[in-house]
Amino acid sequence: MTRTNNHSEKEVSQLFSRIAGRYDLMNNVISLGTQELWRKKLFQQLKVAPGADCLDLCCGTGDLTIELARRSGPSGRVIGLDFNAAMLAIADKKIRQLDLSKDIELVQADAMHLPFPDNSFSVVTIGFGLRNVPDADQVLTESYRVLKKGGQFACLEMSQPTNPLVKAGWRAYFRFFPWLAQLAGASRKDYRYLKQTAQEFVSAKQLLAMMKVAGFKNCTYSPLNMGAAALHIGYK
Repeated sequence: MTRTNNHSEKEVSQLFSRIAGRYDLMNNVISLGTQELWRKKLFQQLKVAPGADCLDLCCGTGDLTIELARRSGPSGRVIGLDFNAAMLAIADKKIRQLDLSKDIELVQADAMHLPFPDNSFSVVTIGFGLRNVPDADQVLTESYRVLKKGGQFACLEMSQPTNPLVKAGWRAYFRFFPWLAQLAGASRKDYRYLKQTAQEFVSAKQLLAMMKVAGFKNCTYSPLNMGAAALHIGYK
């Protein structure tokens, strides 16, 4: 296994259990309020047909899962998968409030070992979860396996700016970020982990190459926030 995150799964799960209640708020802080625009960009490029079978990996509190359900409609099949029960509980609450329980199934499982047969889904997504797994290559391989032929894969993830000035500003922001998290009532220690994983994850070009090795075709990526994040799209 090639590790892309050196923290143990138990450690990461415990962290997400601690931050689950503030996760949505802090995502807005991390992305400087642009995470909704990033998701809109995803759905401009990802075509979800009515009745589509969709899988959202590392679904967290369910925002991306919910949008997949809205687009695939009542005839579709949408599964949100995450390894953390606390995050899934918040996702379940949102889904019930929106009366989408019949349209979405939540599954607690490991994204590196998906409990689904080959060729099960026409769409697989993962939003800001790939950097939190021990082996991102294995998640990509599993995503490709469960996709149907012609199916689409989309990944939103933090990235590494290449412009020297943007990169300097990005690093300065992340040095300050754990203190900002503390001011918002979160644990500075927990958000040092999120800072670290965001800064140490592979570049957009490296992730594109990893997708190709996993088997994806016609792979592309779009930088977001001047390269601080990236949207990757691939096909089976």
